[in-house]
Amino acid sequence: YRPAAIANLSALGLRPGDVELGALEQEPCLDGWEYSREVYRSTIVTEWNLVCDNDWKGPLSTSLFFVGVLLGSFVSGQLSDKFGRKNVLFATLAMQTGFSFVQVFSTSWEMFSVFFVLVGMGQISNYVAAFVLGTEILGKSIRVLFCTLGVCIFYAFGYMLLPLFAYFIRDWRMLLLALTLPGLLCIPLWWIIPESPRWLISQGRFQEAEDIIRKAAKINGVTAPDVIFDPTELQDLNSQKQQTYTILDLVKTRNILTITIMSVILWMIISVGYFGLSLDTPNLHGDVYLNCFLSAVIEVPAYIISWLLLRNLPRRYSMAAALFLGGCVLLFIQLVPSHLRAISVLLVMLGKFGITSAFSMVYVYTAELYPTVVRNMGVGASSMASRLGSILSPYFAYLGAYDRFLPYILMGSLTVLSGILTLFLPESYGMPLPDTIEQMLLVKGLEYRPATSSTRESKEEEENPEILKSTAF
Repeated sequence: YRPAAIANLSALGLRPGDVELGALEQEPCLDGWEYSREVYRSTIVTEWNLVCDNDWKGPLSTSLFFVGVLLGSFVSGQLSDKFGRKNVLFATLAMQTGFSFVQVFSTSWEMFSVFFVLVGMGQISNYVAAFVLGTEILGKSIRVLFCTLGVCIFYAFGYMLLPLFAYFIRDWRMLLLALTLPGLLCIPLWWIIPESPRWLISQGRFQEAEDIIRKAAKINGVTAPDVIFDPTELQDLNSQKQQTYTILDLVKTRNILTITIMSVILWMIISVGYFGLSLDTPNLHGDVYLNCFLSAVIEVPAYIISWLLLRNLPRRYSMAAALFLGGCVLLFIQLVPSHLRAISVLLVMLGKFGITSAFSMVYVYTAELYPTVVRNMGVGASSMASRLGSILSPYFAYLGAYDRFLPYILMGSLTVLSGILTLFLPESYGMPLPDTIEQMLLVKGLEYRPATSSTRESKEEEENPEILKSTAF
């Protein structure tokens, strides 16, 4: 409040209860702000004074990053299906590293936020491209290992390094620079990582695919057959190679439309739970760096458990169990007495354990449900839906300002509902990856309307597809 206005009220002999405080004249902090340096030495908040009237810019920065991730999810699938998994992977890696480096030298919040959007676009694009590339180039048993322990464990290790770096580097510019430079280590991988043979086959580039397979066989000490692709089968595939696929093919048939809708809902809810709990970590009792580290550590056993479940048990039951665990634990937090803070923190970590396990498994599950011709678009569209959830997740955490249990009630309820939804998806455990839309597995309980004589044959082919060639590398 303006000091002169308050002084006049005091001179009149008025007391605080006699004055309507909302009607008093206010003024900005004319002498600037002083910030506590106990936890952070420098942040974007202290750099550009994102407080008082500008306090909305802080959380908006995070939301803008996820907006970039959303945009990247939308275009990465189509780019990868058109230009190849490897090309898009390294192009977007360069994009993420380059714009993140430029972001270090931001001179304003607006400049920082614009580059944050571009960094988000590059980050999710290379993540999805790398995931699909590994899914298509590896065999069935190793594919599960790659998608869980291979990708997710190293993600958790990077997550654990974040609070460690932040603890010793408390200036945001130097911290961002330290997190950006390791991206240069990916440059030599261009000469090591091959293109996806499945994508090359879908493009009619059979000789390149055969060369990659023979090279892999040589490295693994396996004798490759003289004829890898039968000429008659190649002729059948070659007749289809001119067909192009777009995002609209994800809703082409009733079956793939149902799978797409269910995947979108599932990914969005899981993302809300995962990022909501992650962003809520600073609000937990205790040291902020330690809580962030524990939030990262709990992901390691979650990924290991998800790997074991994917190896030995059906997909939908494993995912449903993880979601039920995470959701029920979050709902139980409201019953814990306020003085037992350690129990509340433990339950939050256990809830994140279940949701993180489901997040790990949903990548594998979704990639196995979609066929090769639209797999990257399917995973990309699902990932795009999860980014909508990540954009909303900060506001779930913000609801804790009104009721500290409300975020957990909402996230827990949605997580339990997503676990029920998972039970209706088709089971892909032990099944070969579909290459075409007609080879996709059918949604559990989905009934088709009686087909007319002109369309019955195509419907029968969809329900009983003839697999021309099962490519297992």
